[in-house]
Amino acid sequence: MPSRDLAFDLSGQVVIVTGGGRGVGRGISERFLEAGAEVVICGRHRPAALPEAGGRPAVFAEADVRELEQIESVVATATGRFGRLDVLVNNAGGAPPAEAATASPRFSEAILRLNLIAPLHFAQRANAVMQQQEEGGVIVNIASVSGIRPSPGAAAYGAAKAGLLNLTQTLAVEWAPRVRVNAVTAGMIRTEQSHLHYGDEAGIRAVSATVPLGRLAEPRDVGDVCLFLASPFASYVSGASILVHGGGEKPAYLGVAKPGAAKTAGS
Repeated sequence: MPSRDLAFDLSGQVVIVTGGGRGVGRGISERFLEAGAEVVICGRHRPAALPEAGGRPAVFAEADVRELEQIESVVATATGRFGRLDVLVNNAGGAPPAEAATASPRFSEAILRLNLIAPLHFAQRANAVMQQQEEGGVIVNIASVSGIRPSPGAAAYGAAKAGLLNLTQTLAVEWAPRVRVNAVTAGMIRTEQSHLHYGDEAGIRAVSATVPLGRLAEPRDVGDVCLFLASPFASYVSGASILVHGGGEKPAYLGVAKPGAAKTAGS
């Protein structure tokens, strides 16, 4: 992979990454730490090893982002320890597969609550702090290609991520000019749970071959884009969604179409 030598210096910045202890969130947390930021991560369970860079670990705050008072506690941890809050990355989310015809109302409501309502509540609490700061702040919502295309087996999740993209645009208008709000619309990412979605290594290789760039994203790929959006290089970027999907998915018809097959013999 290409070298990541571009120097994003976020020294002195304070960042919250929800779900920042594993998977995509861990990659995001590590990139901000490497850029010099102070990082607070939250999750329902403390990870065995905290993300760190140069011997500087992230700060962990136990929280279920679906609970408003626990969101408030995470924001209080960040501001109480560091005196400010510059960046919020709404990363926590996900959903197990479920057929839309049989998913229970309780299941669907829980998915919407985690992937749409929780980011809204967290953004509200972060914005309240950022609006009081002269430098304002940045909010990055981690969305998904499931929100911009059909998502069989994940209807509620796809709908929630579509809503998150609209929420991003709306908050960017309401909270400007002091707070910028953007989204990262991620495609398939290789994490410690990839085998649950794509199978064994052979399955992962087969899925990777369907991506124009020939591989699944790594968590740090998403982290790089979050760094850009939080940096001065993106000072005029707000209300945007950046696709991080390796070129997307090849159209299904390319695998079955036979150009020229309709020609008659001798034509």
